Amino acid sequence: MIYQDDKLFIELEIAEIPWLKIFTNEPFKELSDLPSDLRAYLFSVGLCCERALREFYHPDKINWASLANYVPRVHLHIQARFKDDSFWPQSMWGQKQRQAQRRKLDISAFSEYLNQQLKSLSSKN
Repeated sequence: MIYQDDKLFIELEIAEIPWLKIFTNEPFKELSDLPSDLRAYLFSVGLCCERALREFYHPDKINWASLANYVPRVHLHIQARFKDDSFWPQSMWGQKQRQAQRRKLDISAFSEYLNQQLKSLSSKN
């Protein structure tokens, strides 16, 4: 876990790309089940994560997903994608397209950077 507050937490998916998963602390089955203020906060945090991924890693594209079939609770996947990653242009759940070189993710520095961004967001809510 790289972040937690009184409403949600963020996990890092171990992968070849920077990949965050955002969960509400209280489990909900569908996005429409969330109270409107929590849903708005979830998406604000998602946008903050997207900006942090873009600023820190400079990816070619950011992907958002919310599937919840295997983990039947609301959560968002936010992925920094690169044209030279193993799955591009397919989804990370798709068929591998090539063997990519491992990129240095520097998770510790990114986590610190993301937490700084989220603290400024939390102070506004």
